[in-house]
Amino acid sequence: MQSTLRTTPNPRHFRLPRQLNEPLTPISKKPRIVINSLRTPLHSDPEEDKLRGEGFGPTSLPAAAKLPVVIRKSGKVSRYVWDGDCLRLVSVDGGAASFGLDFDGGVRELGRACGVFVRNFFIPKQVSASYMDYVKWKLLHRVFSSALQVLATQAMFRAIGIGYSRSLPSAAALNWVLKDGLGRLSRCIYTASLASAFDTNLKRVRFSTSVIFSLSIGVELLTPVFPQYFLLLASIANIAKQISLACYLVTGSAVHRSFAVADNLGEVSAKAQIQAVCFDNLGLMLAALLNMSLKNNQRLLAALPFAVYPIFAALDLLGIYQGLKYVHLQTLTKDRLEIILNTWIEFGYVPLPAEVSKEEGIDIFSHKNKDSWPIRIGSLSTKVQIPRLPLMAMKSVKSKDYYFICLETFGGLARNAERNILLCLREGAGTSDVIMGLLQACYIRKALIQNENRWEQILGAYYVSDLGFEEWFKLADDSRQCAERSFHTVSDQIAAMGWAAKNILLSTQEQARYSFIAD
Repeated sequence: MQSTLRTTPNPRHFRLPRQLNEPLTPISKKPRIVINSLRTPLHSDPEEDKLRGEGFGPTSLPAAAKLPVVIRKSGKVSRYVWDGDCLRLVSVDGGAASFGLDFDGGVRELGRACGVFVRNFFIPKQVSASYMDYVKWKLLHRVFSSALQVLATQAMFRAIGIGYSRSLPSAAALNWVLKDGLGRLSRCIYTASLASAFDTNLKRVRFSTSVIFSLSIGVELLTPVFPQYFLLLASIANIAKQISLACYLVTGSAVHRSFAVADNLGEVSAKAQIQAVCFDNLGLMLAALLNMSLKNNQRLLAALPFAVYPIFAALDLLGIYQGLKYVHLQTLTKDRLEIILNTWIEFGYVPLPAEVSKEEGIDIFSHKNKDSWPIRIGSLSTKVQIPRLPLMAMKSVKSKDYYFICLETFGGLARNAERNILLCLREGAGTSDVIMGLLQACYIRKALIQNENRWEQILGAYYVSDLGFEEWFKLADDSRQCAERSFHTVSDQIAAMGWAAKNILLSTQEQARYSFIAD
């Protein structure tokens, strides 16, 4: 590749810029090793061969003529070269000079060009490092999911055909319309009921709905076995599929945003659509090959969906589960913020989104309260008997406070009772108040764990003594002072580590607020 910029033929009219009073020292002949994104050294031998082929000899091309400007475009790497009277752009990506002469080099160049084309076609320009791993698992998921959907659709057509001897085609069409209508209605109800959960529990909701989607395909495969229950089975399956589809569409933008490192959300979403279409077509081809291989044996063809369903469904769910591990969400939720603050208290640093994502996991069964003294954000429950300690904490709230912290006890006052740390937020509390309150609650939990026996005695007693009240308020005051000393440092590091610290996403229960009334 070569382009020429013509200038005045007299080489003395061109001067490389240098500072005034700079000593005239010879330029070093030692080559600089610069590696670009395609891992091509700019001092490689193919470059010298290319330049010699263009008429530049070793004596006519001093090292100073190689200008320190490299152009990367469409997978090719070129460098500006000055020969004294013209400026040229010479390819330095290796093997370009011998493309037409060397067969092996030509094949290698063709393979490289094809690889660059495929990558530019499927992969966005600027994404996070974990994106390629996510796409690999997405390929596994989409291929086998698409193949299963083809087999399920064939089974449903077969079920309608079996029922033709006992019903009119118009009745079959009515059944199809009814099951689609019920599915769309259920989709609306589902999205309305779980609006906040899509943000706060994205991975868990997405994987759980994927499991439901795989089960719905299994239900569709049963329609030829029970054709008389076609409407019931098809409606149940379509309701599950519509719920899964709603979750996929709602959470897709958040997943794509986690990979867009340069605000290129539109490009990432567009490439995701291309990937889905191509991967789904591979699944269609797989299902077609399976059908073609068994077209002469109708019994095996009818049994094919039941034989491959467990394998394909397992591979589908494996691809989704592993792919979600590489989705590192930068938005702050209560659980992610709690992991960040616990790491800060224990180790003195704020973790990256990838570290928090690994510790957070998918948590499909929502196993909460597995740690001692779990922290809950919300309002004090009145369904259980409220001990005097939370009442005293509530009574001590002042007008300048935007939150208060108290202890909850469920299951009575026995030693095996369930106990939580409750953070109650006031109307008008901002992001800084939530971080401050949760940081103080984490300090309180650390102190409670360190003196677990002492606090078991205080909270396990039927009547909390005055000494117990004094110890609690002293603990609350000390933890608040620790939180105030650490708050600004923690907030700055949260923003520096790439977290979206402008807002904290809370669930519907966590959004409960109290108002202060001074009587």
